[in-house]
Amino acid sequence: MGDPFWPGEHRADDHFADSTFLEAMTAVEAVWLDALVDAEIAPPDARADLAGLVEEHHQDWLAEESEAGGNPAVALVALFRNALEDDSPAAAAWVHRGLTSQDVIDSALMLMAQDAVAQLQVEIRGQAERLAGLATAHRGTPMVARTLTQHAVPTTFGLKAAQWLAGVLDAYDDLAALVFPVQLGGAAGTHAAVVELGGSPQEMVAVIAQRLGLAPAAPWHTRRTVVTRLGDALVRCTDAWGRIAEDVLTLSRPEIGELREGTGDASEPLPQHSPVLSLLVRRAAMTTPMLAATLHLAAAQQVDERADGAWHAEWTALRDLVRRTLVAASQTFDLVADLEVDQGRMAATLHGAREAVGAEQWSMAELVGRPPSFAYLGIATDLVDAVVERAKTTLVTPPPESSP
Repeated sequence: MGDPFWPGEHRADDHFADSTFLEAMTAVEAVWLDALVDAEIAPPDARADLAGLVEEHHQDWLAEESEAGGNPAVALVALFRNALEDDSPAAAAWVHRGLTSQDVIDSALMLMAQDAVAQLQVEIRGQAERLAGLATAHRGTPMVARTLTQHAVPTTFGLKAAQWLAGVLDAYDDLAALVFPVQLGGAAGTHAAVVELGGSPQEMVAVIAQRLGLAPAAPWHTRRTVVTRLGDALVRCTDAWGRIAEDVLTLSRPEIGELREGTGDASEPLPQHSPVLSLLVRRAAMTTPMLAATLHLAAAQQVDERADGAWHAEWTALRDLVRRTLVAASQTFDLVADLEVDQGRMAATLHGAREAVGAEQWSMAELVGRPPSFAYLGIATDLVDAVVERAKTTLVTPPPESSP
C-alpha cells in the first residue's frame, strides 16, 4: 500500500490492510466453525474451507456491503452462507453460530495487532542495536548541552544517544507487556448461544484462543482497556522516536551542524542533506496522540453490553495508528543507522561557548575552594554504560513470533 498523503506508507506493508482484515476475520470464522464440529456441537458435514470462498474482488464488495449491517462481519457471513447453501447446507447453517459480529472483528483486530507489534519489536531491536553503538562510540565525545534552548554545561553525544536509547527501550517494554486476547461472548457477552447449543463456553474460548494464537479472556465488548493500552503503547513509541527526530532536526540546522542525516543507499544525495526522515518521524509523533485519544474517547463512550457507535469509531483510528507507527519505526531505524556525527563541529561549538558552559563549573570550584577540573561531565560516561548494558539485557531476549 502507498499513500501520497502519507509519504512512506508503503513501509507498513500489509499490516491492517483491507486484505489482511478480510483474512483475519475469515480465520476467526473458520476456526470457530471447526471448533463447533470438533466439539460435536455441529455435525461433521458442517466443516468447510471458508478461506477458499474469499477472492480478491470481494474486498471492494465487502467495503460497500458493510454499510448495510454497520460492520464488515455481517456482510462476510452473508457471503459465506450464500456460497455454501447449495453444496454445503450444513456449513451454511452453522457458520457464525454462537458468535456476534463484534467477536469476529475484535478477534481479527487482535490478530492483526499482534503481528504488527511483533514487527515493531523487531524494528526497535534494530534501533536499539544502532543507538547502543552510537552511544558507545561517542561515550566521551564532548558537546554543549542545551537547556531551555540555551547553552548549559558540557555533556557528551554518547549520553544524548543513550537517552534516545533509553526512550526506545521504554517503548519496547511497553509493547512487550501487551496482551492480545480473543473476543468471544455472543450477542451480549454471556455465551448464551453456546450454552443453548450444549457446549462449554470455557472450553470453546480456550480452544479458539489456542488455535488463533491469542490469549483466552472473558468477553470485553464494552471494556476497551485492551485497545487503549495498545494505543498508548504505540504512542509511546512515536514519542520516543519524535524526541530523536527533534534533536536531529535542531542539531542539523546549518548554524549548528553537529548532526546530519546520512543518505543511506539512495542513488542521489538528499538536497542539501535535508533531514527528510526526521521531519517524517516528527510528523508521526505529532499525529498519533490524537488517534490514541480517539480510542480513549471511544472507550469512555461505551454503553450497555455492546456500544452504539463508540466501538465503530475505533477501527480506522486503530488502523491509522498502527500503520503510522510502523512507518515511523522503519524511518527511525534508517535515521539512526545512517546518522552522521560531526565531532569537530561539536568541539568547536563547545569551545566557542566556554564562558557560558564554564560558569557553573567555576562557581562550584570556587565554592569548595579548589581549581576547576579539566572536564565537567559528572557521571556522563557511567550513565551511558548503564543504558547500554540495559540494551544488551533487553536484546538477549528473542523477539516474539507472529501469530499463526
